[in-house]
Amino acid sequence: MILIGCRKKILIGSRKLTGNCLKASAKMRIAKGLRRTPDRAARAFEFLTQGYRQDLEEIINDAVFASDASEIILVKDIELYSLCEHHLLPFIGRAHVAYIPNGKVIGLSKVARIVDVFARRLQIQENLTTQIAESLMECLEPSGVAVVVEAKHLCMMMRGVEKQNSVMKTSCLLGVFKDDARTRSEFLSLLKD
Repeated sequence: MILIGCRKKILIGSRKLTGNCLKASAKMRIAKGLRRTPDRAARAFEFLTQGYRQDLEEIINDAVFASDASEIILVKDIELYSLCEHHLLPFIGRAHVAYIPNGKVIGLSKVARIVDVFARRLQIQENLTTQIAESLMECLEPSGVAVVVEAKHLCMMMRGVEKQNSVMKTSCLLGVFKDDARTRSEFLSLLKD
């Protein structure tokens, strides 16, 4: 019930904000195509921030399994779409997520879903990278977790310095990936393939 009330407040607030922005735009006539824009924008914003309303335990849904695997498990090129918390503009990229099991593995699709839970929030890439890594570390208690996120930020491409070819890369290394140079090197070499 609380979640439904929260969802309704988000939709109403987003609709009002978008409508006010359109009205405030200089010399903007409300064209026929813009009449329902506040409603569409509110629904889009609700979708793009759904990570706030998702529970990680429900997402994982008991998809953690006993395993004797003890080498690096890497899921590369997980596409992600997020909104910059500073400008509400998208950043788009991919995440590479690795872990070394310590008796447990997680269902493959759950790694991508964990990325989405944190990407579907107002974010900065540095925090997104750390949140993905820390959530896997907490969930699996592996020997280590490594996450690299690379993304293009529209807040830097379509405004401000307007640099089209810049890519931001962030990493978070935990456990053996941080402590052991050979393990870290193996992970980085796997990213090149």
